[in-house]
Amino acid sequence: MKIACISDIHGNKLALDAVLDDAKNEGVKRYFVLGDLAMGGYDPNYTIEKIFSLKNAEIIQGNTDKLIVDYSEELFNVVHSNFEIMANALKLDDVEITKDNKQKLANLPINAKVDINGTLFELCHGSPRKQDENVYPNLEAAVVEEMAAGSDAEIILCGHTHLPCGYSLESSKTVINVGSVGRSMTEDKMPVYLLITANSDGSFSFEHRRVLYDNKKVSEIIKKRNFEKSEEFSKLYV
Repeated sequence: MKIACISDIHGNKLALDAVLDDAKNEGVKRYFVLGDLAMGGYDPNYTIEKIFSLKNAEIIQGNTDKLIVDYSEELFNVVHSNFEIMANALKLDDVEITKDNKQKLANLPINAKVDINGTLFELCHGSPRKQDENVYPNLEAAVVEEMAAGSDAEIILCGHTHLPCGYSLESSKTVINVGSVGRSMTEDKMPVYLLITANSDGSFSFEHRRVLYDNKKVSEIIKKRNFEKSEEFSKLYV
């Protein structure tokens, strides 16, 4: 069985479609979705609805999904003080995302646990203990051990940082950041997702898959979106 684990789509329709096409070509039959379905891209309703239309999918809530659900002028001001262009994108998404789609995001769990052939997986957005904690490449193993200490899962899957990486810990836990579909922060800005293969002997194989798509086209679309500093925001995609 093959599973596609995707995260951080951020309203990027073109990137999501490219990744789902690749997953289909790889024979994927199941999906793990680690949150941040919308916010900051150009078609948030499409990406929310597309994810919820997937068959055999486990979906959890990301930190920007929570921002959308909890949006208020007070929250806007808090985000604005830390990341101005992100706050402006959030404000527009609050207007554009339908009430029904906001409710879908509100109903998502923060974490989920899935048993596959006797191996327990935990799905989280940032880390098992915090929705917006950063599992970056090149962290000291002890730091990752501390993040994973409260989880009883053997394999922990996360996103949030938009940077793929993985750790095999002394505790025998495996922690994998699956990367980002919609706003990758790899050098070439191409979407990355994790392809998981459940082997017949009970073991698992993992592959970070890079998918090509027209990021320049998406950058141009976002530049024309109707929010302050959208041109500056569009540069994150190229």
